[in-house]
Amino acid sequence: MLNKAELLLPAGSLTKLKTAILYGADAVYAGTPDMCLRAQSKMTLEDLEEGIKFVHDHGKKIYLTLNLFMHNRDTAKLPQFVDTLRRLHPDGVLIADPGVFQYVKDHAPELNLFVSTQANICSALAVQFWQNQGAKLCVLGREVTFEEMKEIREKCPDILLECFMHGAMCMSYSGRCLISNYLADRSANQGKCAHCCRWHYKLHLRLKDGTVKEIEINEQNKDAFEFLIEEEFRPGELFEVVEDEHGGYMLNSKDMCLLPRLPDLLNIGMDSLKVEGRNKTEYYAAIVARTYRQAIDDYYQNPEEWNYQNYMDDLYTLQNRGYCLGFHDGKLTNISQNYEYTRTLGDWLFAGSIIEWQGDTAIFEIRNYIDKGEFIDFLIPGSMNNLRITFEEFEDADSGEITSKVSAGQRKKIRIDFSKYANQLMAAGKTLQKDLTVEEIKKLLPQYSVARKPAPLTGNNRTMLDRKKAEFAQLCQK
Repeated sequence: MLNKAELLLPAGSLTKLKTAILYGADAVYAGTPDMCLRAQSKMTLEDLEEGIKFVHDHGKKIYLTLNLFMHNRDTAKLPQFVDTLRRLHPDGVLIADPGVFQYVKDHAPELNLFVSTQANICSALAVQFWQNQGAKLCVLGREVTFEEMKEIREKCPDILLECFMHGAMCMSYSGRCLISNYLADRSANQGKCAHCCRWHYKLHLRLKDGTVKEIEINEQNKDAFEFLIEEEFRPGELFEVVEDEHGGYMLNSKDMCLLPRLPDLLNIGMDSLKVEGRNKTEYYAAIVARTYRQAIDDYYQNPEEWNYQNYMDDLYTLQNRGYCLGFHDGKLTNISQNYEYTRTLGDWLFAGSIIEWQGDTAIFEIRNYIDKGEFIDFLIPGSMNNLRITFEEFEDADSGEITSKVSAGQRKKIRIDFSKYANQLMAAGKTLQKDLTVEEIKKLLPQYSVARKPAPLTGNNRTMLDRKKAEFAQLCQK
């Protein structure tokens, strides 16, 4: 009998940590800016202490990251970092640098040492090497295909293995990107990636005399030709380079989504399934956690009836660049790249979250504009169901001012008296079978519950998102 796989989510802030646990994560990984690659982490030491207590009180696990590649200037801080780790008692520490691994092993032997994806583990030999050094878990590189993963699992049965399952894809080798360092003097291996692969680039021609000419795309010539590139070792396989008046996005990968291949990962006994997205919103944490939680649990309960399409609608409510399967099925194809745009698209937006309850009243922090007559859906933790409420007015939580619309910013909060709305709540687009009491609502929507609002796409945006959905469906056909 295989062990049940762990659902692992990022915790870019204390609130995201609590949101991920609330919506079904088995574990979270977190760090502070000076200890890891999370240069934009919102975690303080006090946050970590509170977060670790919260996680452990809920019977879950937390892993801290010490996975930067150290320069000489960084090593002086290492003793202090290790002392902090020993005091915090995390369930594991993610490390990439061999020197750091050895130092922590020598000075904090009681800590569980995990090897980060930054170590680029792509073979059974690499796993066995780290296991011999004392590693308890290895995170496999994104470049590992499923067939390779299966072989690694067979050859390395006595160590925990982790793989990425969902989130942004780097166009470089498991984050070993030098473009950011070159173009922006920001090292990806020090947690400061500028995401240059998401930028737009213009095509130019260099004439034989050395003159460089810009290629102008205009209304008269835009349909006259296409730009195609051919890679040396893929003769005959032409990749379209798309450019509009804003430029082209030749390096821009779609986001990874291995939900359609979830049975593969569960059937070989993958120990931990990792989600990328430390800089994403609480809404992202909630949707990804509850969707994969439900999908994993449903598969274990009834694998014969399991169908990934039952879960994709919720993942498409997230702002995304289109989905791909990463390297799971083998080499990447042109469908894995998004040549058309770098922005993310989705039908829903993060509306806000309940930050506390005061009696029958929820204090709701606004994260997007909401107007009178609009509805928002509250995501019920532990369920795929939602509660819907339509606002006719908004009460400022601080001043008590009543308005007909509300905007985000400056941690804007409104007061929602659910006793006024209990008889108006909708569930999954239909009237509830019975009225809910406020006490029942408070149990369904505890602190850190997240809400969303519709943002229907139109025109070209709708066309592009629908095409990305169709491309992903094509990619998922075995």
